[in-house]
Amino acid sequence: MTVRVLLADDQTLVRAAFAMLVDSAPDMEVVGQAGTGRSAVELARTARADLVVMDIRMPDLDGIEATRLLAADEDLAGVKVLMLTTYDTDEHVLDALRAGASGFLIKDTRPAELLDAIRTVAAGDALLSPGPTARLIARVLRAPDAGLPVTGGPAGLSERERQVLRLVARGLNNQEIADTLGLSPLTAKTHVSRIMGKLSARDRAQLVIMAYESGLVAPGSVAAP
Repeated sequence: MTVRVLLADDQTLVRAAFAMLVDSAPDMEVVGQAGTGRSAVELARTARADLVVMDIRMPDLDGIEATRLLAADEDLAGVKVLMLTTYDTDEHVLDALRAGASGFLIKDTRPAELLDAIRTVAAGDALLSPGPTARLIARVLRAPDAGLPVTGGPAGLSERERQVLRLVARGLNNQEIADTLGLSPLTAKTHVSRIMGKLSARDRAQLVIMAYESGLVAPGSVAAP
């Protein structure tokens, strides 16, 4: 199945370079290009995009607000957002993930990694750049004014589901979760899907944030499940 990609970046040369790269892949095509967040939202509707590669900083409407509008639109519920940023320490990335982005990628990443990232986000299989993402979330939520609750995590989860969620928050994929807990990959995937359903989470990126914000995973913690 061909992934229909919309490119949103205020730099024309960046968009052109990404467009050439994406169109060179046999399993994806560029269906539109936008120079502002507002035009990205409009084009996502008209071009029937599956995924938006969104720059975090754009004029008129930035990538975070554009992502929030996409996530809030029921007609665009299936559209994924891959956020682009210059640095993996950009604190705005956390706002982007909260707004509905499925992950983020650094702009100077290698071409093959960008294509793999698009495939991963389009499939909804995993959080991108799990190490940097988890570190970023932990650093931001460690701030004195973060207001983290002191709880055992989201309500309504079984103990096994809490174990799985902790591992998701550490950036493990389904195979790695299965290996850690002695489960089959299918069982691990089922647990993750069930957790997403119980918590009404859009994707694994949102699960990571929920794990930290609920207190299930302490910022900076690398404790065993």
